[in-house]
Amino acid sequence: MNNRISDISLIFPTPVWTSIVPNFKQINETMYKYIKSLQSFNPIGKIKSNIKGWHSEDFNLQDENPQFFTNAISPILNESLNDMGWDLKKNKIKITDMWSIINSKNSSNARHIHPNNFISSAYYVKAPENSGDIVFFDPRSAKTIRAPIASNANKLNSNIFTVQPKEGLLVLFPSYLHHSVNNNNSEEERIVISFNVDLSF
Repeated sequence: MNNRISDISLIFPTPVWTSIVPNFKQINETMYKYIKSLQSFNPIGKIKSNIKGWHSEDFNLQDENPQFFTNAISPILNESLNDMGWDLKKNKIKITDMWSIINSKNSSNARHIHPNNFISSAYYVKAPENSGDIVFFDPRSAKTIRAPIASNANKLNSNIFTVQPKEGLLVLFPSYLHHSVNNNNSEEERIVISFNVDLSF
């Protein structure tokens, strides 16, 4: 029996999509070789949100391997865009950039956003246990100034949301959503592919 005396409406939701990509083992094998070749060519990489980890230059999206990856994840990406109710016939979908980050032991990523895009992603090519969860932060700044003591944690009172990486896992989220990556406490590398999606109209 429901004894509630009020209705609850969850307004202005912030979505985070997670999905294991079909045939991810083949995808990971192919993209691992591609990423490692980029690292061999440019072992220094560049500094963005990465702390100690290696950040590639942007992929050439015309290369065979990035196109192979894009085709593999496109059905899942399109599902997220449809969930948002965006008209895919009137909006032009464009992946603006794509790159990889390799976090070895004791590497992490500082809190950041991906401005001037609508959807961003993390896809795990290699994800050993304890290699660093991705952490999402409540985008409502006013709510994070102060908070009452909670008797139990739930989705209404939490200020963060974490996703544990798994090989083949694709995480999609709004580009405005602040996120970071916890420290890699494993002895192995954590390898992720990220990309941003813009819609022009």
